Amino acid sequence: MTKIKNGTWVVVADGEKALFLENVTDGDDPNLEVIRKEEQDNPKDIDQSANRPGRVGQSVGEGKSAYDDTDWHELAKDRFAADLADMLYERAHKGKFEEIVLVASPSVLGELRGKLHQEVSDKVVGEISKTLTNHTVRDIEKIVKADLAA
Repeated sequence: MTKIKNGTWVVVADGEKALFLENVTDGDDPNLEVIRKEEQDNPKDIDQSANRPGRVGQSVGEGKSAYDDTDWHELAKDRFAADLADMLYERAHKGKFEEIVLVASPSVLGELRGKLHQEVSDKVVGEISKTLTNHTVRDIEKIVKADLAA
């Protein structure tokens, strides 16, 4: 069972936005306050793609095949995880937090975990594999408390 101490950060993220929270009480009854919000402008892929997929003639026969177009929306999500990892490293290096809980969807959590600097990884005291970016801070508090107590 993990209890978040006073001063522990909770970062709630998806592929496009992140909410930085800090626990200002104890682990028995966490009270999270918003420190910062980060949001990336990431339109749907169809709005970012300029052209229809390229085509190539078959080496045998007369058919044609289409190349898969780049999924700009997914690329932006991957970049957001890298940017978030960089932000966390910068703040960890400056001593802004001693412990951190990461809350994100399974795919974003995996992407983020792979990009975290060791200095940040050493401070991770919990991970919650859920998408909570559209929840209220009070709901996030309840979910974090329940999930870390399990």
